[in-house]
Amino acid sequence: MTQPHGPLQGVKVVACSTAQAGTVPYMLMADLGAEVIKIEVPGVGDNSRGSTILPGMPSTYFETNNRGVKSVTLNLKEAEGREILRKLAATADIFGQNFRPGAAEKNGFGYEELRKANPKLVYISVSGYGPQGPNAHLPGTDSMAQALGGIAQAYSTPGQPLRTGIVSVADETCAILAFGGALAALTHARATGIGQKVDCSLLGGQIRLMGWTLTTAMWRDRDPVTGQARITGTPDRPGISASFNDQDGKPLVFQLNSERHWRDAMTALGFYERLELAGFGKLGVVVEAADKRTELLATLDQLFATGVRDDWVARLRAADIVSAPINTLLEASNDPDVLANGYVTEVEYPQYGRTLKVHGSPWHFSETPAQYGIAPQLGADNEAVLGDIGYSAAQIADLRARKII
Repeated sequence: MTQPHGPLQGVKVVACSTAQAGTVPYMLMADLGAEVIKIEVPGVGDNSRGSTILPGMPSTYFETNNRGVKSVTLNLKEAEGREILRKLAATADIFGQNFRPGAAEKNGFGYEELRKANPKLVYISVSGYGPQGPNAHLPGTDSMAQALGGIAQAYSTPGQPLRTGIVSVADETCAILAFGGALAALTHARATGIGQKVDCSLLGGQIRLMGWTLTTAMWRDRDPVTGQARITGTPDRPGISASFNDQDGKPLVFQLNSERHWRDAMTALGFYERLELAGFGKLGVVVEAADKRTELLATLDQLFATGVRDDWVARLRAADIVSAPINTLLEASNDPDVLANGYVTEVEYPQYGRTLKVHGSPWHFSETPAQYGIAPQLGADNEAVLGDIGYSAAQIADLRARKII
């Protein structure tokens, strides 16, 4: 029996969700102590159980998105399966689903149906496009939302085709927003006794992720310039965020927002005298004359290529300039700050006879720390969960024999 832990202990969640945006919100809740009951198809389970299985290890996809939850199998095509789901939802604080729009309502577990037995229920619906609009009825994926939401341009290289990225930023952003929306609605429900439906979408999350850059584009009515550097501000208060490669091709980035910081940074690097001779003693001249931008960046490219990344970053940080190596995914997983803060940690997998590196928690709670479980075997919690809502061992055996669970 898992010991209570985390700030969400006592919260019960029932989730009819698959993929990433539909499962990560509840995995995060499980990390923080919520009881999360994941509903899966009997004998089949979440399709992602078979995704990216490395030799001698579980599925990286399923494990990352479903650790710490309970697995209950229900045949929702059968009336008895749907009735069990309604009974579970009647005991829950939060219900989540990411079926194709309209499917939950058609099958008798839409919000209006479930709230009849549980007026305090917080109902989370995750879709591709959002509940309104010409494409609201369509299914959605991470790449669809990346394509529509502008991030492909934000990370593009001038002259190169726009492409979506390998990291599921739309899925993950939607999931984190669904997590926050669920807890906001739960706070309201506990204060007032009134639940509500919270709609989240992949597209909506991606648009929110674009932040102030999207605001600037809308107010200027033009798309931003992309590339290795962003030079902003006014001549008397310029700013720069730029990336460069060292002599071995390893990239780094630095960012500053004043003339004093510019001089401090370039002096710390040993670049200032050469830049001053070239007419770049003040960064503001580049803000005033855009044609100087290419010349400045080319000069900095040459200068950074004379040394190694670790030394450049150390010099900039010593001068109190924001700077960092641009990590690969594997480098990020071994970054000293990532490890020191437990953002990546290790979990034991007895079934596989090994300990594996996994995501830690992005939060630190001083009194109720997170704990990390592993993903369940299909239907592992049928007996315990159904027993909690009144089914006897004989009834559960009968449901299994008739393939209701």
